[in-house]
Amino acid sequence: MTPRITRPAVAGTVRRATARDAKRLTRLIQASSAYEGPYAPMIDGYRVGPDYIETHRVFLAAAPDGRVLGFYALLLAPPELDLMFVADAAQGLGVGRLLVEHMKGQARDAGADAVRVVSHPPAEGFYRQVGAERVGTVPANPPAVMWDRPEMVIRLSPAPTPTPTLKVATRTGS
Repeated sequence: MTPRITRPAVAGTVRRATARDAKRLTRLIQASSAYEGPYAPMIDGYRVGPDYIETHRVFLAAAPDGRVLGFYALLLAPPELDLMFVADAAQGLGVGRLLVEHMKGQARDAGADAVRVVSHPPAEGFYRQVGAERVGTVPANPPAVMWDRPEMVIRLSPAPTPTPTLKVATRTGS
């Protein structure tokens, strides 16, 4: 049994994944209870390789002690959230929201105004909570994917612009 991660662990950081993280990200996917039962074939044998990490924008959330709490992969042409997983022990602690907010910033910085998400069906509610809108359904594609999946989009608001400040010079003395 994996020990539950407590709230202070969410105070970790989001950083760019490196090729050295590939095995840890693969283990996180393989251990995901979200892909048990009928969803298990989707990740059977799936791995995140060093080449994938070096080719795409892959970021991970790490606890202060170095444990991987979750990760995402963002494709830019066209903008799409390709992968996103949160460790079972970190579910409900805000890690997913942290990763989505980071992903939005990365996409916005790259010039995107929206990001497509083809959701794992049980994760649709989470994506709606972080602002995604359902725009359609991606039909099953046997044998790789045996079920229809929600097609969603996260629209990106423009980055906030800093409020200009007016500095008023004051004269002292006479």
